[in-house]
Amino acid sequence: MLKKIALAGCLLAALAAQTVAAAQTYVVGSGGTYRPFEFENSQKQLEGFDIDIIKAIAKAEGFDIKLVNTPWEGIFATLNSGDRDIIISGITITDKRQQMVDFSAPYFPADQSIVVAKDSAVNALAALKGQKVGVVNSSTGDIVVSDVLGKNSTDIKRFDNTPLMLQELYEDGLGAAVGDVGVVKYYIKNHPEKAFKLVQDDKFQRQYFGIAVAKGNDELLGKINAGLKKIVADGTYAKIYTQWFDADVPVLPAQ
Repeated sequence: MLKKIALAGCLLAALAAQTVAAAQTYVVGSGGTYRPFEFENSQKQLEGFDIDIIKAIAKAEGFDIKLVNTPWEGIFATLNSGDRDIIISGITITDKRQQMVDFSAPYFPADQSIVVAKDSAVNALAALKGQKVGVVNSSTGDIVVSDVLGKNSTDIKRFDNTPLMLQELYEDGLGAAVGDVGVVKYYIKNHPEKAFKLVQDDKFQRQYFGIAVAKGNDELLGKINAGLKKIVADGTYAKIYTQWFDADVPVLPAQ
């Protein structure tokens, strides 16, 4: 009897080992220059919101991933060449990109947001008229504010990055700033002493980030969508979002 139990135990162990060995490994490309979504830490390892999301999806679906820092220029081509299986890099879902790759269900609302001091009376895009407004040069925020104030308006001040822009806002060099909501939320979370608030406007175009795979890779896309659905349902998504941004966890579109 003991011999049969031992044999059964060996068989179960062998099956478990085969299951582990059979776990698929996918190569994930992600840029390392878009904090807090993906960036390199001091050990040259990728971390960020996107990295935590793809790790959680992989765990939920039982596959492994290998993260590779991949420059934004040419990142989509790595899917078609087979060098990457998945790319997650703060990628806004657009019609043009959907012709090149297949996207997962949206995992992050990539809206623009107005940032002002907590005592500011600015409550909408229209209220930016007459204000000195900061934007990141050539960004979506730049386009939006240019539409409101005029592309050549002297009230628009353009910066190389969001931290520089928000520091100028803090020092009263600006009346408002407009930037990517995720980047701004992360900055505010890490600089509570600057007492900023966010102002939304329905005129901001709703955009989402998606996880991309090569055209026609329905099997992998199905795993990613299933994993995303699981981590939203079990609270993992909310935990990751709160860690990087704030407790105002977005409701994602139904898959």
